[in-house]
Formats: sequence, structure tokens, C-alpha cells
Amino acid sequence: MNEIIFIIIKTAIVFAVVLTIVALTTYAERKIIGRAQARYGPMEVGPHGLLQPVADFIKIFFKEDIIPQNAEKFLFQIAPLVILVFTMINLTVIPFNNNFIIADLNIGILFILASASISVYGIIIAGWSSGSKYSFLGGLRSASQVLSYEIALGLSLAGVVLMAGSLKLSDIVQAQNQTVFGMYAIPQIIGFIVFVIAAFAETNRAPFDLPEAETELVAGYLTEYSAFRYALFFLAEYVAMYIMASLVSLCFLGGWTIPKFITDLFPVLHKVPGLIWLAIKIFGFIFLYIWVRATFPRYRFDQLLNIGWKVLIPAGIVNLIVIAIVKRIWL
Repeated sequence: MNEIIFIIIKTAIVFAVVLTIVALTTYAERKIIGRAQARYGPMEVGPHGLLQPVADFIKIFFKEDIIPQNAEKFLFQIAPLVILVFTMINLTVIPFNNNFIIADLNIGILFILASASISVYGIIIAGWSSGSKYSFLGGLRSASQVLSYEIALGLSLAGVVLMAGSLKLSDIVQAQNQTVFGMYAIPQIIGFIVFVIAAFAETNRAPFDLPEAETELVAGYLTEYSAFRYALFFLAEYVAMYIMASLVSLCFLGGWTIPKFITDLFPVLHKVPGLIWLAIKIFGFIFLYIWVRATFPRYRFDQLLNIGWKVLIPAGIVNLIVIAIVKRIWL
């Protein structure tokens, strides 16, 4: 019973911290994009606009929840919950250091990939149940996009699993710490690049935000949603961004550890908690998400599919073959 209570407390802490950080991320994104476009961003609500996320929450909470007349009511209502639940559940298997993890599963990577695949059904359900052609096209685009890029994402992570010899995320971090570089991003540079590009597409972020392309589909699968259900989609999107940022940090950048040759040069870095190093890597990747959105134009849908099937998947296969040969002959 004590163990169950402890797990519930840890889950509540993780969820509360992540939801708070997500709210602040929306503020940071608007500020960073504002600076990139030579403007200030939010400035009116609170000092320097710091209370803008609170104002946004209050506004959207009191909006009217509209359900279209032609919608499949039950599916329309549960679609945001499907996406949010199967996105948030991934937080339970993310190790933040050696001591703080809710569930250190032996199949951690497989669990995250499976949950991410199920959450996409929420987008498809939302698109179909809305009774709108724009929503329906957004759902179809999402299905095609995920099918294309999940394969590339899985291939890039397969190289990591092959080198570490485990699907357990904490084991992968420890395996990286034993290597010369202290991370897999350098010896697996191809897999790292494939993962980063696929992560952008998996989270429907620019320049791969085709399922909700406002210039073509109004708002894609979000077109008919309003009020709090509309906010749940965005909450799930930002949590998914942090899941991908955590994965790239744990699987390619050494997680909560730093390379040994750096700590040998600067021994004082040993005193910095591992959670701080992991947070720096995660927030660095989130900044990359925002920077790319501010600077890159959206791809056409045919270009998106060509990149997935003709570039990333072949590159992922080549990377996996090279890793297998290197491990078999030299390691």
C-alpha cells in the first residue's frame, strides 16, 4: 500500500510540473517567435506579459462548448481525451535520473512508441466525427503523416537499442555513459538526424503541421472544436513535444549524464545534479522546436511524404545496418 501511495504521489508531482511547464512554454513560444519577427509578443497581462497563459486559460475555460449538428457526438467528445491520456501516460516511463522514475519498464521505448501510435487515433476520430470536410481531410493527413514518420522514428531508435542492448531507458543512458563520447548522437549522427526530423512530424509541428494547416484546411481536425476541448488538443501537443525532447535527450544526448572527457576537464561539474543536465537538454530541444517554427515555411503534403518514404526511412535502414555491422565486427 505504501508503494502504491508513493507511486501516486510521484505521478501527481510529474503531471503537475509538466502541466505548469507547458503553460509557461506557450508564453515562451510567443515571446521567442515575437523576437524572431522583430516584435515584443505578449506584454499587457502582468509584467512583460507573464500572466498571459493564465488569461488564456480563463478565457478558453469560459467559452461555450459547441458540438456541430452533424457530428458524431460521443466520438467528438472523447477524441481530445484519447489524445491527451495516451500522450500523458508516456510521462510515467521517462526516467529523470537514477532515483526518480515512476515506472522503469524493461520495454520503455516500445511503450512510448505504442502509446504515441494510439494517440493518433484521437486525431483521426476527431477529424471523422466532426462532420466537416476540413476536419476529415486533416484527420486523413495525420494518418498518412504518422504512418510515414513512425517507421523512420522506430528505425532511428532501433540503432540505439542495438548499441545499448536494452529497451529500458535507464539502461540506455548508462550505456551511453560508458562510451568514449558519452552520447550516441555522435557515432549515430544519421540516426540522430532522422529522429529529430521524425519527431517534428510526429508532433505535427512546423514545418510538418499539415494536419492543421490553416491556409488550406482552416484548422484541420481542430476546425469544429471550441472551448476546453480545443485546449486539450494543444495541451496534448505540447506534452508530446516534451516527450520527444525527453526521448532525444535520453537516447542520443546521454540523459542526465555528461561526457566523461568534459567532467575530467571540469571536475566541478560532478556537483551539478543530473536532473539539471537533463532539463538543459530538454529545454534546448524545445527551443529548437520554437526556432524552426519561426524560421521554416510549411512543406507541401507531397514533399512531406517524399521526405518520409524516400529519405528518412532509407537513411534509417542504412544507419541500422551500419550499426549492426560495426557492433558485430568491432564491438
